[in-house]
Amino acid sequence: MNKTEALRRISELREQLHKHNHNYYILSQPTINDFEFDMMMNDLLALENKFPEYADENSPSQRVGSDINVEFKQVAHEYPMLSLGNTYSEEDVRDFETRILKLTEEKIQYVCELKYDGTSISLKYKNGKLVQALTRGDGVQGDDVTTNVKTIKSIPLSLQGDAYPEEFEIRGEIMMPFQVFEKLNIEREEQGESPFANPRNAASGSLKMQNSSIVAKRQLDCYLYYLLGKQLPGKDHYQNLELAKSWGFKISDDSKLCNSIDEVLEFIKYWDKQREELPVPIDGIVIKVNALDQQEELGYTAKSPRWAISYKFKAERVVTRLNSVAYQIGRTGSITPVANLDAVQLAGTVVKRASLHNSDIIANLDLYLNDSVFVEKGGEIIPKIVGVDVDQREANAEKITFIDNCPECGTQLIRIEGEANHYCPNSILCPPQITGRIEHFIGRKAMNIDGLGEETIELLYQENLVRNVSDLYRLKKEDLMPLDRMGDKSADRILGSIKESLEVPFEKVLFALGIRHVGQTVAKKLAKTLNSIQGLKAASFEELVEIDEIGDKIAKSIILFFEDEAQNNLVNELVEHGLQFELNEEELANQTNKLVGLSIVISGSFSLHSRDELKALIEQNGGKNTSSISKKTDLFLAGEKVGPSKLEKVEKFGIKTISEKEFIELIK
Repeated sequence: MNKTEALRRISELREQLHKHNHNYYILSQPTINDFEFDMMMNDLLALENKFPEYADENSPSQRVGSDINVEFKQVAHEYPMLSLGNTYSEEDVRDFETRILKLTEEKIQYVCELKYDGTSISLKYKNGKLVQALTRGDGVQGDDVTTNVKTIKSIPLSLQGDAYPEEFEIRGEIMMPFQVFEKLNIEREEQGESPFANPRNAASGSLKMQNSSIVAKRQLDCYLYYLLGKQLPGKDHYQNLELAKSWGFKISDDSKLCNSIDEVLEFIKYWDKQREELPVPIDGIVIKVNALDQQEELGYTAKSPRWAISYKFKAERVVTRLNSVAYQIGRTGSITPVANLDAVQLAGTVVKRASLHNSDIIANLDLYLNDSVFVEKGGEIIPKIVGVDVDQREANAEKITFIDNCPECGTQLIRIEGEANHYCPNSILCPPQITGRIEHFIGRKAMNIDGLGEETIELLYQENLVRNVSDLYRLKKEDLMPLDRMGDKSADRILGSIKESLEVPFEKVLFALGIRHVGQTVAKKLAKTLNSIQGLKAASFEELVEIDEIGDKIAKSIILFFEDEAQNNLVNELVEHGLQFELNEEELANQTNKLVGLSIVISGSFSLHSRDELKALIEQNGGKNTSSISKKTDLFLAGEKVGPSKLEKVEKFGIKTISEKEFIELIK
């Protein structure tokens, strides 16, 4: 066979095998038997080995995997992979709709989808070819597991037809079917290995294996549920999923378009009973606003989209014995009691511990040692004790009472009025608080210092090299090299990353300080409003609560932080090290007071800027973004395709309407 004939035969085999894969794994309608498929695959592998110049990373032969071990590199997501807020009752679902209707007056359609219980994946396609597969990671960046994902036969390597966008992402859930999971656990037990606790853990563990040929044998499956890109063909979510199905993706046939929240609740009730009939695990229902322009209008919080939520099915309940209560200390000094239990199977996992949250929970449960307790999984994730079988209580059982002193440093605990938790006030010398604050400080969403994991921080603390975050900036290479498993390159990476963190902007530095109740969004708001750490320190309680989104609790926490001499000293040290504690000249130059006092609503689609860019411009110029129109709205920034109900309300309240170009002229 010459090269021309070989290329023609290779192309034919690839096309046929792609088609047979789709028929079998997507349509469940195979047209040839397994033997015929294997013979075609063997022919393709033989030809590809003989003519390596015709290698193609998207060939069906890549499904078998490789014996070469690979380490996963981390890659930033083009679009953040956010988590969804959870609901557990009909009331919660109706509250979700109420929140949406406050932000838009337009009619809402919902898409209901099965919430598959696996591991999230984001797939990138260019010109119809799979080019990258990333895990969720921390939502900002994930592991590149492209080689392993290519072994999953329900994920197309090449798309069908030619109507797909040139470049897009599609997200979904990789799972292990129950039948495969049970077979795998039998094999592991026969080989003397520990069985997987549940299909989710098995799928996640399989996807992260470094040998893709073993991954191929795990028979993972994948359902896709969310299309992203700059030029999507459909105007709504459901339409895009139907189009994605025609390109060869495995999209659930059980999704439903609903025209009311009552239809949504009917869908939930149906699948709460029917879920046991499915071949793969689900743990709830995902509810999404269908129209893409409405999704954009509703926007996002720091953690999740406002236009989607998950309903979690009622948790399974089991009975087990309470052996003891331990107490964990968080980075802010918050004390969390944890129950140690006899091991018990619950919702697919082995549970040995459960959170008791705070002293009030312990008191309300009226717990005694060796009690028989009822345990559930909150949202099927975090186990919690929900009751006690008092009839089983021992006659001389010892009552459990909340501790008075910190179990780590012995300091007497305090409880701030109006709050549920007790705290250890010894923030400077209490070990778990110190290491916890350092872990928070170096995090990707804060100072983003690479190479310092939990174990390394613990070692640095034990060796007395780091006692607070300021000490990180005093580290030298000779300090790091003696540490366990610390190599030359690792030390250089850590020191280089610490040096780079001096350029991290003020809003992230402020978040990194770990002031109680000051999250990412609040830190950004404070930085943009007060411009510097000195401005924040000098702000009174009254001035703080005047800032948008800053309430009494946050204001009190900020005041208490700067009243603490140790915290003030720490901030001063960080200033001396050169961290960014004020907005830079460019940020300050872009800030004006041109929109101060103005409440502005944005609606429609725009040609020059995205909605997020317009919102940022409003904030830069002192204005306030609001999502719903009211008598207090000053300006209505209108793009194309504004809903008629919004325009009617604007006219009713006599609100001034401006175009995108007029807005840019206004702030020029």
